[in-house]
Amino acid sequence: MKRTLIYTLAMMFCMLVSAQTGITPEVLKQLEGSYTGTPAEKALRNAISNVGIAKMAINQENAGAKDKHFGIEIKNTGITDQKSSGRCWLFTGLNVLRGRAMKKLDTKDFVLSQCYLFFFDQLEKSNLFLQGIIDTRKQPIDSEMVRWLFQHPLSDGGTYTGVADLATKYGVVPADIMPETYVSNSTSEFCGHLKRKLREFGITLREKSEAGMGEKQLQALKVEQLGTVYRMLVMAYGVPPTKFTWKDKTYTPQEFFKSYCIEDGEDLNKDYVMLMNDPSRPFGKVYEIDYDRHVYDGHNWLYVNLPIEELENIAIASLKDSCQMYFSCDVGKFLDRNVGIADINNFDYGSLLGTTFGMNKKQRIETFDSGSTHAMTLMAVDLDSQGKAKKWKVENSWGSDSGQNGYIIMTDEWFREYMFRVVVNRKFCPESVLELLKQKPIRLPAWDPMFSEED
Repeated sequence: MKRTLIYTLAMMFCMLVSAQTGITPEVLKQLEGSYTGTPAEKALRNAISNVGIAKMAINQENAGAKDKHFGIEIKNTGITDQKSSGRCWLFTGLNVLRGRAMKKLDTKDFVLSQCYLFFFDQLEKSNLFLQGIIDTRKQPIDSEMVRWLFQHPLSDGGTYTGVADLATKYGVVPADIMPETYVSNSTSEFCGHLKRKLREFGITLREKSEAGMGEKQLQALKVEQLGTVYRMLVMAYGVPPTKFTWKDKTYTPQEFFKSYCIEDGEDLNKDYVMLMNDPSRPFGKVYEIDYDRHVYDGHNWLYVNLPIEELENIAIASLKDSCQMYFSCDVGKFLDRNVGIADINNFDYGSLLGTTFGMNKKQRIETFDSGSTHAMTLMAVDLDSQGKAKKWKVENSWGSDSGQNGYIIMTDEWFREYMFRVVVNRKFCPESVLELLKQKPIRLPAWDPMFSEED
């Protein structure tokens, strides 16, 4: 009897909680009252459903002609197009290196092969995954690290460290030496097949380990598996050259890279630093993203988190010295793609939908509403009489038909809200920032949501 009473009380409690937390008919009736169906509301509903939110939200008060003058601008020619691929990080990094090569070659028409370096990116990421499976073979398959590996065997996205490690290891070649293919311009289908094969290889490595195979034999099996990967990559992207002749001179890819893309003794990793503006974490700290790299024996993400004012001052110093930068942001927010203007006043979603959107940058990051999604080349800034930025300009990789003939102009207000990362030469950093780099980095897991690859 006592047990029956306890059970009945428990059921009544559950029903009471359900009634309080679920959408009951009474609550639904109350919610229905939030839409009254006035003529104005009906007209707005019809317009949104037929035209779409983006067009309806265009802020006409902000739709006038925009100032396109820049007091500090690094001139460039030849907009590239990543097409239906997630290789913005690679296009951006190579566009920065291309600018240097164009000066040394004294030419205005030159592009580095994205396909060449992407071939090795996919090969190295395949090795990174398979070696990760070997390294974690003693962990349960449902452990967080093993699950993350199988969820992300590889992708076509990436970061600056990938460009630095890959170009340093494999060099670069002109675009006409290893041109784009259909697959490199539209990567998702082939990447899907390659990921499936890598997962199969990963399961095989774990099963062989469980059956008693030692690490030496597992490494040999991995190399055999990578042979299959290499052949698949050749089918999709072509055979990467080990030597080539260009303008009557023969080079290796490494020789071409050292001759035209870097200065003597320059190191794309040691001489450069990634600056981040992430107000959801303490400023003045150095962070390292564990296991989030392109090359197994390469470099993890390493960055200094700075207030936006300090970051802007360093970026301005770089542009004043004619140095373009790898730059990444949340590109889709308040971007008018038709005119290539990123301005938080481009769209008035609140007035259209009858509400407000009031989260700040810190809150948007913490709630997964915003993060870095796309990389571009930061190439210009316009300053006011006090030397503060009014607007910025980037070279994009969506082709010359997008935006401002392939470029995007960003107001400084937008820059502060949706810019996340910029890579600069250490020589532009004040001593206080260089001192920060001496501290032991705080290691964050690879699955931290702030650090998805840029595509």
